Amino acid sequence: MDLNLNNKTALITGASKGIGKAIAQSMAEEGCNLVITARSEDKLKELKTEIQKQHNVSVDVFSIDLSLKNSTEELTKFCDKIDILVNNAGAIPPGNLSDINEDIWRESWNLKVFGYINLSRLMYDKMKKQNHGVILNIIGSAGQKPMYNYIAGSTGNAGLMHFTKSLAAGSCNDGIRVLAINPGLTASDRMVTMMRSQAEKKLGDPDRWEELLKDLPFERAAKSEEVADLATFLVSPRCSYISGTVITIDGGAANQ
Repeated sequence: MDLNLNNKTALITGASKGIGKAIAQSMAEEGCNLVITARSEDKLKELKTEIQKQHNVSVDVFSIDLSLKNSTEELTKFCDKIDILVNNAGAIPPGNLSDINEDIWRESWNLKVFGYINLSRLMYDKMKKQNHGVILNIIGSAGQKPMYNYIAGSTGNAGLMHFTKSLAAGSCNDGIRVLAINPGLTASDRMVTMMRSQAEKKLGDPDRWEELLKDLPFERAAKSEEVADLATFLVSPRCSYISGTVITIDGGAANQ
């Protein structure tokens, strides 16, 4: 199926690894030009080289920490014409109310919550002038299935879900679609590191980390590529009448 993404340009945050990197690769495969951003310039340049060896698309790199004040303004100035914004940067640490102090709340939300909101606000103004655009927020399933030991993430994700739906309630008047994806546990280097640590504590052997996934649907985590392919489809013109929707990709875990 041709997704009609040729000559479109997508800005993807948090693109140096994990889901963001997979989204960049998936969109490039469909002929989409890219602006990729993250804190690690080296990893971004490696990804640019890798993509351009395989696909005839342009890839611009902009290394920045989006948790810092005025960083979204800097990134927006760098970007000229953007058809698609994928907000993906940020990871909120686990912990319960006693574990997470005010500094951690503010620091993690500056990137994952306010980073999404600020960049959406600035890019929305650009898209409004074009009278078209798509904003896709990669959030997380804890927003719909709150977790005691992930209170900052659960609360932040829930806020971003409602931000997505609230913005979409009027964005159609400006020709802009707004959507979100809630990935569940997704295989990544970060996830494997976390699971190895838990396996060492619970099972005495970090190499047995995959045993901790047996209770998940299909006895595994999602693959980054599965989330990426969904993202690419959602931002494409093939989904031109889908907006205000938050799609969960967790094998059905949120319903259990």
